[in-house]
Amino acid sequence: MRLLVCVKRVPAPGARINLTADERAIDPTHLAFTTSPHEECALEAAVQLVEHHGGEVTVLTVGPDEAAEQLRYAVSVGAHAAVLMPTDGEDPDPQRTAAVIVAAVRRLEEGGGPFDLLLFGNESADAGGFQVGIRVAVALDRPIVNGAKGLVVVDDVAHVEREADAGRETYALALPAVVGVREGINLPRYPTMKGRLASKKVAVERLELDAPAGGQRMIRLRRPPERVSQTVVLGRGPDAAPAVVDLLTQLGVLT
Repeated sequence: MRLLVCVKRVPAPGARINLTADERAIDPTHLAFTTSPHEECALEAAVQLVEHHGGEVTVLTVGPDEAAEQLRYAVSVGAHAAVLMPTDGEDPDPQRTAAVIVAAVRRLEEGGGPFDLLLFGNESADAGGFQVGIRVAVALDRPIVNGAKGLVVVDDVAHVEREADAGRETYALALPAVVGVREGINLPRYPTMKGRLASKKVAVERLELDAPAGGQRMIRLRRPPERVSQTVVLGRGPDAAPAVVDLLTQLGVLT
């Protein structure tokens, strides 16, 4: 199998996010970065498929030069090749991002043939647009299922499961196809020492492709109010027992 996984460099979960003065971008000062969680699961799904069927996993990102760190991490957990499409540091709009990924897929497929599967995260952890993978699939005229919580390939058909109100839906997609993966489909592995060493030696391919900006424009970002939690000590030792009973009664645990 020949698989392509598209990932994105995002601020590490749990970090305090500060905005620039114009409130149109994230201030990266003192921030750590990682791969978007849904895309970590997409990468793990691709590696598992190749372990089962054989083949190769290519990982691609559209981002600043620093995003090579996320590509090398992907190699350390099982990807075979890495492609960076450099930007000027600003996050391109979803239409432009999708357009350059489509151009990259066509360029990469010229030499090695079509990818059996293009894997995306269900949505990025920062922008949460839910649309890049769908736009790529439409542009390439390939079937897509988003929100995948199960993925197997049998006889050139991808069987994709996703959660629904009544349980789970199952789709059969003839390859080549596109799948948007949700966090929880698997448990991403940690890199081994051998993988870490291999990732330092891999040559990250740079594709200097561009596309015009789309119709979407960033107006401003809004950071929601921080939630402040308080811990109340009900008491210490035996004196705390009445307070604990009263609390459990209020919660309906005791009657």
